[in-house]
Amino acid sequence: MSALRIVGVGGTTRPGSSTERLVAAVLDRCRGEGADTQLFGGAELAALPHFAPEKPERDAAQRAFVEAVRRCDGLVIGTPGYHGGVSGLVKNAIDLLEDLRGDVRAYFDGRPVDLVVSAAGWQAGGVTLSALRGIVHAMRGWPTPVGIAVNSIEQTPFDAAGTLADPGIAGAIGAQADQIMAFTRAMAR
Repeated sequence: MSALRIVGVGGTTRPGSSTERLVAAVLDRCRGEGADTQLFGGAELAALPHFAPEKPERDAAQRAFVEAVRRCDGLVIGTPGYHGGVSGLVKNAIDLLEDLRGDVRAYFDGRPVDLVVSAAGWQAGGVTLSALRGIVHAMRGWPTPVGIAVNSIEQTPFDAAGTLADPGIAGAIGAQADQIMAFTRAMAR
């Protein structure tokens, strides 16, 4: 069997955001388990033009993003929780995946999806994680049982060197990576 392909999507316009680094941490664990990974972080997401369903033309960045998701076996989606919802940056990228509607494997069909939220408070984190689960279900995906919601006011996921510092978050990242790899392997058979 060829290496599984896991695509990560998430971040903010702030370079090195905790959301992007959390998604990258899950991808790192997946890569350690033999997956090929690709991250579309904040800079890549910010470069995507606004999704306009009436305009089917796509630029190179949009085509690369859609094609990466089309070919992937599993996804990791991370977003900051802005006012209890998915950020516009991440939602725009998800909306662009409307281009997958006519595929044999439409949208996220048959793919496990890890979900990561970083928010300034537990309520915003929980509500945003629930909203992401709803989006993934609507797009025919399988949210993994372990979802990560980090309260950035009370938790510091990374130390000054960029290493995961919180053992609880590190454990959740490991569990998420294990789940997406196990589910992806099972679905690829």
